[in-house]
Amino acid sequence: MRLRTALAPVAIAGVVATGVSVPATAAAAVGPALTVDATAAGRSISPYVYGMNFADEALAADLRLPVHRWGGNHTTRYNFRNDTTNRASDWYFENIPNDNPDPGSLPNGSETDRFVEQNRATGTQTILTVPLLGQVAKDRSKACAFSVQKYGPQQSTDPWAPDCGNGRKPDGTPITGNDPADTSVEIGPQYVTDWINHLKSRYGGAAGDGVRFYNLDNEPDLWHSTHRDVRREGLGYDELRDLTYRYAGAVKAADPDAKTLGPVGWGLNSIFYSGLDQDVCGRTGCWSNPPDRAAHGGQDLGPWYLDQMRAYEREHGTRILDYFDIHLYPQQAGVHGEEAGDAATQERRLRSTRQLWDPTYVDESWINRPVQMIPRMRKLVDDHYPGTKLAMTEYSWGAHGHINGALAQADVLGIFGREGMDLASLWTAPESDEPVAHAFRVYRNYDGEGGAFGETSLPAASEDQDKLAVYAARRASDDALTVVVVNKSGADLTSPVRINGAGTGTAEVHRYSARHLDGIVREDDQAVTAGAFTADFPADSITHLVLPAGGGGEQDTEAPTAPGKPSASNITADGLTLTWPAATDDTGVTGYDVYRLDGDTPVKIASTTGTSHTITSLRPDTAYTFTVKARDAAGNVSPPSPDVTVRTAAVPAQQCKVDYTVANQWPGGFTAHVKITNTSDKPIDGWQLRWDFTAGQRVGQGWAAQWEQQGTTVTAQNLTWNAKLAAGASTTIGFNGSRTQDGPAPTAFTLNGHTCGT
Repeated sequence: MRLRTALAPVAIAGVVATGVSVPATAAAAVGPALTVDATAAGRSISPYVYGMNFADEALAADLRLPVHRWGGNHTTRYNFRNDTTNRASDWYFENIPNDNPDPGSLPNGSETDRFVEQNRATGTQTILTVPLLGQVAKDRSKACAFSVQKYGPQQSTDPWAPDCGNGRKPDGTPITGNDPADTSVEIGPQYVTDWINHLKSRYGGAAGDGVRFYNLDNEPDLWHSTHRDVRREGLGYDELRDLTYRYAGAVKAADPDAKTLGPVGWGLNSIFYSGLDQDVCGRTGCWSNPPDRAAHGGQDLGPWYLDQMRAYEREHGTRILDYFDIHLYPQQAGVHGEEAGDAATQERRLRSTRQLWDPTYVDESWINRPVQMIPRMRKLVDDHYPGTKLAMTEYSWGAHGHINGALAQADVLGIFGREGMDLASLWTAPESDEPVAHAFRVYRNYDGEGGAFGETSLPAASEDQDKLAVYAARRASDDALTVVVVNKSGADLTSPVRINGAGTGTAEVHRYSARHLDGIVREDDQAVTAGAFTADFPADSITHLVLPAGGGGEQDTEAPTAPGKPSASNITADGLTLTWPAATDDTGVTGYDVYRLDGDTPVKIASTTGTSHTITSLRPDTAYTFTVKARDAAGNVSPPSPDVTVRTAAVPAQQCKVDYTVANQWPGGFTAHVKITNTSDKPIDGWQLRWDFTAGQRVGQGWAAQWEQQGTTVTAQNLTWNAKLAAGASTTIGFNGSRTQDGPAPTAFTLNGHTCGT
């Protein structure tokens, strides 16, 4: 039964059905325009981006939870034979046996067996964490690593087990020399083999209904802190590689169809530094030249690790790493906390989702630079181990019990789908009635009957993503268009919406908001006319629009006529304005796409609703060829206009100097420093430096600028703090690069389109 208009609200499966929209308390402000291109081919959204850690069975069933992870610090030393975990630094380094009604039947009926059985009951895939540390809980008896009786008074003790201390003396210094055998026994890869064979004997293998995913431990770069009772030194590059080879190899040998996820780092620093460097530099401050990195050619851990996994496959013919897995907890003050925080914290939480993708967002924490986590991870994989998928098996934007957390969570889920994340699991699952659970329902079960966001992401844009974030997808089961809009502005907004390719009809409206925190509301249908409408988006709301296939009306299939030949004006060294005669259409032209021809290949560089467009960031004294196409409301595209070729103006005078220095080099890689000096008599407010490599060099990790390389062309864009260069002033930027051969350094540079001296 599909819920329609009701005289009174009726709550079913967490959904409130009502046909009456709650009136706004004040007139809505004009919001940013939203556009969706329903004519695009789109890209697949992995269902595994909607995963969780430790969800109860009822919530997992309600959400049709696609993937469910058993992980965290306590799983690193789990002993499946006696069903006991060690809680490490999370709780006084204690061995705590799991409640088990029949310990005599172990390993049958263990916590992890029951976890797999729950997932099988809800049709959910399982991620289990296998230990690489080499130590697991020794037996089912309670024990602790830092007994007060054995090791003396301590800074803090377990209030329920006062002999168990936190491993620090009363003055806060760590206790050393404890015996790992107090809690743990050594294991090797055979332990993993035995565990997987046990699981296969009960549930089958990964190709069937058994465990499909295995995490290669949990945050090994923090073992020296989290598990310092048995691991006192940080994990270095070589040991991480060797452990992965041994244990991941054991996983693949036991179940060749299983998928592995590693290195399961704790955050952004896990891409840059080994556990050994984090350990040493955390004590000595050696972050500018960490010794373990220096011993490995100056290469960051993430790309080095992927290179090693690729080398294993080349040598052995077996892929032992399927997902590149890095955790992410926002470092901005208060953002991933349990509470929503004050107004400033809530605004910061909603902004901070941009760290997942936005190159212009400078992280508001000690990181203090763009993170771009998903594109960053994607580039590392593409450059160092193509075909590896992306995972984030722990993340949290906090505030599960508050609408602010729900808004952030809905935004994150939309970003995961749009940006092509392959797997993600929230740490940890919310309670079923918490707002963050409803944010998941918006995507997984908005109507209580399995209604879901589509599986093919489509282009969707907002004029102001910080106010209204928009995500769109096509649903395979009924070809419906699904659109999620998250109002993060804190105000009621009314915005125009344009859906290219939609006809005339109605859209279902399902909404979760601060006005109805107990569930998702089915509101009045939204009229759609020729793919356009204006809609209200209440403050602090998540709106899911569902447009039936075909848009509910007769489809327009006639394309517009070609626009007339463009003409160019306002030609400078780095830009120009194109203007063209309008196209015509039987129902009306809705926009134009401007293309630059690279040889015979058209590359779309802009879209506009008018008949002119200003193009920037061009090279001086260079010929460019442009053409224009028109679009109508149904997404029909015209033939191209006649081409126009325009040469940009020459740069009048030198205004800058660039000193390019290779500061360090090693086989296959190098570090470069680039000093930019403003030699003009006027200040520069914002700069973009460009050059071409001539010997196959590639920019890797860079600093003090936003770095991008397309083909041979390198672009470095200023950050906020170094955007302004006074007359005569300079700034130095740099990067780590790779190369396949020795070759000359670049000598031709342009800054904001001006040729620089060297």
